[in-house]
Amino acid sequence: MGTRDSGATRRRRPPKALLAGALTGGAALLLSGCAGDWPDASASNFFLPDASIGATDMTDRISKLWDGSWIAALAVGVLVWALTIWCVVAYRRRKNDPEMPPQVRYNMPIEILYTIVPVMMVGVLFYYVARDQQTILDTKKAPDVTIQVVGKKWSWDFNYLEDNSKPGVYDTGRQADLSGEASVEDELPTLYLPVNETVRFDLYSRDVIHSFWVPAFLMKMDLIPGSPNAFQVTPTKEGTFKGKCAELCGEYHSEMLFNVKVVSAEEYQQHLDDLDAAGQTGSLPTTLAGAEELAGVQADSVGEAPETAKDKTSDGNNG
Repeated sequence: MGTRDSGATRRRRPPKALLAGALTGGAALLLSGCAGDWPDASASNFFLPDASIGATDMTDRISKLWDGSWIAALAVGVLVWALTIWCVVAYRRRKNDPEMPPQVRYNMPIEILYTIVPVMMVGVLFYYVARDQQTILDTKKAPDVTIQVVGKKWSWDFNYLEDNSKPGVYDTGRQADLSGEASVEDELPTLYLPVNETVRFDLYSRDVIHSFWVPAFLMKMDLIPGSPNAFQVTPTKEGTFKGKCAELCGEYHSEMLFNVKVVSAEEYQQHLDDLDAAGQTGSLPTTLAGAEELAGVQADSVGEAPETAKDKTSDGNNG
């Protein structure tokens, strides 16, 4: 009776091929859903945004690292899959095989091989990543333009510094209203960059951790409260690109969007002149709160006059 029940249970189990098909179909469905976020990505560019081709002086280096990593991973994958299939076929149980196959405790040469080879592979990958990362994050070269990017819940402010140090003009953004209409993108804060000029981004946050990401630049970096970050890039292709926050930062994270316009030096200067004419001169605060708010908090906590606390805040920001 017990044997009959066990057989019935086995017959009710779905075939392994059906399970494998269901898993494959589910994975394909998930991947096709993810592809909606990358409408301009193609297999010829290893599914990186097509807009990234020639976008900056670093995209070619980053894409080569990406391509090389995937080629190496696929090569290893094909080898592992081939060996697995070979083992399944070559060592499958045959009709006249004994109930218990020969037991092998270990094979020292093989164990050494599959320990040393992965370590060597990781070492090679680490070398290329460290080499390219050092170049990509190098900020020793004097930039042509310095822009302070300030993240806030849930939008962006941009301070265009004069002579890379003094306050110049600023632009401020509001949270996107994702109504589904095409005109929404025109109302997003827009960061202007001059083509073929080295731009330094100084990254700040006023509240929580955000992440400054321009997918076409193949580069993103976190904005950490109280701990500014920076990187430099040279845009090499004019055009309009999309930007977004890449760090889950709260309820309206998905609406923390912006545009990037890479334009000629003349158009870039005209944009700065337009901001100046609109009275948007100076720079917006980069601290965890506005300078006046922070001064008030310090005055209340230490019993100083607001002017004194504000002066200290300004000194701290300048430092």
